[in-house]
Amino acid sequence: MKAAEEVSAEVGVKTACESLGVPRSSFYRQRRGRRASHPRRRPRPPRSLSAPQRQEVLDVLHSERYVDKAPPQVYAALLDHEGRRLCSPRTMYRILAANDEVRERRDQLRHPRRVTPRVNATGPGQLWSWDITKLRGPEKRVFYSLYVVLDVFSRYVVGWLISERECAELAQQLFKETCEKEKVAPGQVTAHSDRGSPMTAKSTAQLMADLGLTQSFSRPRVSNDNPYSESQFKTLKYRPEFPGRFGSLMDARAFCQRFFAWYNREHYHSSLGLLTPWSVHSGEAAGVLAKRQEVLDQSYAAHPERFVRGRPQPQRPPTQVWINEPQAFEVSK
Repeated sequence: MKAAEEVSAEVGVKTACESLGVPRSSFYRQRRGRRASHPRRRPRPPRSLSAPQRQEVLDVLHSERYVDKAPPQVYAALLDHEGRRLCSPRTMYRILAANDEVRERRDQLRHPRRVTPRVNATGPGQLWSWDITKLRGPEKRVFYSLYVVLDVFSRYVVGWLISERECAELAQQLFKETCEKEKVAPGQVTAHSDRGSPMTAKSTAQLMADLGLTQSFSRPRVSNDNPYSESQFKTLKYRPEFPGRFGSLMDARAFCQRFFAWYNREHYHSSLGLLTPWSVHSGEAAGVLAKRQEVLDQSYAAHPERFVRGRPQPQRPPTQVWINEPQAFEVSK
């Protein structure tokens, strides 16, 4: 290839490669590689700032007066208040980048990073999720507020309330009645919710402390931190008989009474192994699963050829549920 380089200077690349039996593509490829290994140094533009001038710009950007200002703000302040121009704002950015200092320079509040809530339950009566949703009233801009407290492990609605307004006093009334009905002991239940005003009210926090409930909150604007309540509201609003509007508050209460009776006692929940929330919440799940197993065993004995995977087993509910379950790599840390 070196010979081809020498001959090509006299007879041309094509003739040199043909006479020496060297592919022209290989010749050009090697030439490009050799030139790339010795890149030409870019000449410095004559109008660029000198080293002392660049240091002067950097000193100004580091000064107490301008340390919290972005380069365009510094540029304008120098023109207006000091009557001088050191360089353009873009050059200021280049100087900062060369010194690894391109970052947020504005003097503004830094919001703390929200911690991801991680709570779990291994049985009923350990973790409640509660939220408020709006139901349309008979007229435009008329809404009813539906408060729902859900046991996360069993998906059983332990308490609900519907009213014409949304306030902390109603939430406190609901929790007092629910704790009495469920016979909650202090320190037994964690109540998880989003950061709505009734949830974060000081009076609500005081009531939770009096009832012995531990509060847990979703991160701001992260609906996935409260998925169980959101899923339950979707089940409510996607029922075939759910109306577009309710004629009155009494109509809304009558509908919710029918719905929650169906949801708790008759709805075969897909996340519970097709058990009802009541059977899991009351401890009847083991008996229901035993009866299902008997039926499956009878079917297997009658027609074993239909079960290619062997003896069938009924679906079982999870033994543990999480809000934001830790990933495997987080647990190993």
